[in-house]
Amino acid sequence: MGSTRYDMDARFDRARKEGYGSKSAGEIFTQNAKRMAHESMNPKGISFRESRDSSVHPNSVPIILGLDVTGSMGHIPHELIKEGLPKLMGGIIQGGVPDPALLFLGIGDHECDAYSLQVGQFESGDEELDMWLTRTYIESGGGGNAGESYLLAWYFAAFHTRTDAFEKRNQKGLLFTVGDEPCLKTLPASAIREIMGAGQHTYTHFELLEEARKRYEVYHINVVHSDQAMRADSGWKELLGQNCLSIADHREIPNVIKGIICDIFKNKTFIAGERNGFDNIQMF
Repeated sequence: MGSTRYDMDARFDRARKEGYGSKSAGEIFTQNAKRMAHESMNPKGISFRESRDSSVHPNSVPIILGLDVTGSMGHIPHELIKEGLPKLMGGIIQGGVPDPALLFLGIGDHECDAYSLQVGQFESGDEELDMWLTRTYIESGGGGNAGESYLLAWYFAAFHTRTDAFEKRNQKGLLFTVGDEPCLKTLPASAIREIMGAGQHTYTHFELLEEARKRYEVYHINVVHSDQAMRADSGWKELLGQNCLSIADHREIPNVIKGIICDIFKNKTFIAGERNGFDNIQMF
């Protein structure tokens, strides 16, 4: 995937025709009415999502964006489709990173939700990215269990993605999760089997974070818009240090992400991945 370009003019015209600026979330995110995830975003049975180079994008940069789609965060995808996504992609490209390939994940709660993980494809084109974003089911679930399943983004990145950036250039991708809760601390094998169709191991969030860090720079954006989010902040900072970004205004999400990506490339601080054993990686 990722062989098309992000065309700001085409995106502006399509957004106007589709009414992204005026339609409600329910009108745009049509899976909400069906109360189920789109079949193309069901992770069950997926081996890998791949970010590959092409003649259009010879130096692809894999970026994973895991969006919390539980109750308190379900408005974020709507804000992104209205204006946040073109700000993000346009800012990255204009900032000197011409070959971004973006993969959307929908993140819920594997202890409570019917669809705790939804998975798009790595894409570079405006039409394709809009398609995957609007296919996302905003389940608006979650529960009173003191966390959401952000660790599923780390699990999927670690065991179910392959990228030319890593395989050809030994460069890490970038993984961002966005939310307002703590991270659940355990991903049982039973939950992995239910979500992915197979799973033999139970993981802690520490283990999955370390696995994801082998091939991605991992960040979390904590949207501090509630007492719960404020309480979660210290835990995220202990876990990720400076890679936890706390913001009060969710509209700053595109600016935060593009700033990090552009700074990395401007300063040439892309960190090499750990290649040992990659060719023998197993799916769990």
